[in-house]
Amino acid sequence: MMAETPATTQLPKTIVIVGGVAGGMSAATRLRRLDADANIIVLERSGHVSFANCGLPYFVGGLIEEEEDLTLQTPEQAFDRFRLDVRVHDEVVAIDRAGHTVTTRSTLTGEEADVAYDKLVLSMGAAPVRPPIPGYDRVRTLRTVEDAARLASDVGIAPAAAVVIGAGFIGLEMAENLVRQGIDVTIVEATPQVLPPLDAELAILVCDELVAHGVRVKTGATVSSIGERTVTLADGRVLAADLVVGAIGVRPDVRLAELAGLELGPSGGIAVNEASQTTDPDIYAVGDAVEKPDAVSHATSLIALANVANRQGRRVADHIAGRPSHAVASLGTAIVKVFDVVAATVGWSERRLRAAGRPFRAIHSHPFDHATYYPGATRMAAKLIFDPDDGTILGAQIVGRNGVDKRIDVIATAMSAGMTADRLADLELAYAPPFSSAKDPVNLLGYMAENVLSGDCDVVDPHEIDSLVEQGWMLLDVRTREEHAAGAITGSVNVPIDSLRDHLDTLGKGPVVVYCEVGQRGHTATALLHELGIKARNLDGGYQTWSAFLRAQTPPTVASPTS
Repeated sequence: MMAETPATTQLPKTIVIVGGVAGGMSAATRLRRLDADANIIVLERSGHVSFANCGLPYFVGGLIEEEEDLTLQTPEQAFDRFRLDVRVHDEVVAIDRAGHTVTTRSTLTGEEADVAYDKLVLSMGAAPVRPPIPGYDRVRTLRTVEDAARLASDVGIAPAAAVVIGAGFIGLEMAENLVRQGIDVTIVEATPQVLPPLDAELAILVCDELVAHGVRVKTGATVSSIGERTVTLADGRVLAADLVVGAIGVRPDVRLAELAGLELGPSGGIAVNEASQTTDPDIYAVGDAVEKPDAVSHATSLIALANVANRQGRRVADHIAGRPSHAVASLGTAIVKVFDVVAATVGWSERRLRAAGRPFRAIHSHPFDHATYYPGATRMAAKLIFDPDDGTILGAQIVGRNGVDKRIDVIATAMSAGMTADRLADLELAYAPPFSSAKDPVNLLGYMAENVLSGDCDVVDPHEIDSLVEQGWMLLDVRTREEHAAGAITGSVNVPIDSLRDHLDTLGKGPVVVYCEVGQRGHTATALLHELGIKARNLDGGYQTWSAFLRAQTPPTVASPTS
């Protein structure tokens, strides 16, 4: 992290902000609230300076009916309320650091002009990745209101089939909204699963929801070429595609920074200090183009989130105005709705921790979103990842139908506060039967973490099962006979927990891997066996987690004539 240049003691006369939306407009409006007289100029290359970019897929899907509903503030409104000089269709093409000017070019007329600044804020965001695939020029991307309008126009022509390239957050939102418009949708994802930020046993639950709504899911597949009405995969399969949407990620827009000789970080974003100053102290940078401190690794990384950009814009305004300002490490908290399922994540995934070689423990639970005796309770799948020594929370993932957002937010807040995993058990969370249980799902994760950290419970990860069986461990299913008959781990012995004491002679001295449906009965049985001198470990998350882990190895797909 670069050293911070002291804040100014008086607001500079002219502040020029390149790019609007979250970071740029947050900086502009905050600056105005701190000084009524400063000359604040916002230069935006598109036709919209403040819009709800996270709402774009829902405009394409028809849930948001009017394009105007996406606009949060027009240039005229920004002037009337804040006396901001907002200039749309004005693209900055060069920065003269020595002369403290930027050169703009009208995207409508091509006319160029110079604009002087005392302080400059770069908020250019990120641009969709467009790989060198033959025919990719006809692929639609979704980043601006103009992009959404073009896509909505395409959808209005009533295409029969669409292919979405990329199964990240935007790709899945686009798939849902295209299905909503009556279009046959196929998702193509290069990695082995949808939603790569999630671990496989959670992501498969999202894949199930896609398939249940008729979406064809092609994971571990890459596109080799795009024809006039087809998409050809690298393995030769040909998919019908009247419409193709690219959602394979974004890269930081650092073109201006590079031209101006500003330093970039190890991930390719603009390098900034704690005050968001670049290597030129008179130039700040915020938003998706900037490298941000990561709360888990404490290194910098690229995190493209609107709330992070908003926060950076505010902090930059404070620093320019001479107020105390500080950087906050980002947790990467994110959430997405996929039809009737919600998936959320915070921090790092197990896959990412393994790749980094960082020690961790992971636990799974399958709690209901509220008391089961109150109508409408639904299960969620939750995963908590923490340091095995000190309990530091490293990440969490939740997939469910209701209550996912508030649980991931509680865990994100706990991480920000430096709470350890076991301390989640002590949180006093709001409870009434329609909203939660006396032991909230977050509390349950805390109790489970407490058991693991204290050594009271030794859990088995699903991927360990085969190895333990080879070593001679017995698989003991303590569910009911009916549950066992409906589906069980191959080779397991079924002894229902309520009759376990009567059949201890069949277990010998172990070792035993105990499992139930979600892990709770398994924990009780494991504790009993320990007390009786039998070596036993509990399968983390029970049969539900194991079956999800197993299915994730061969995710389902909807058959089609061209598959």
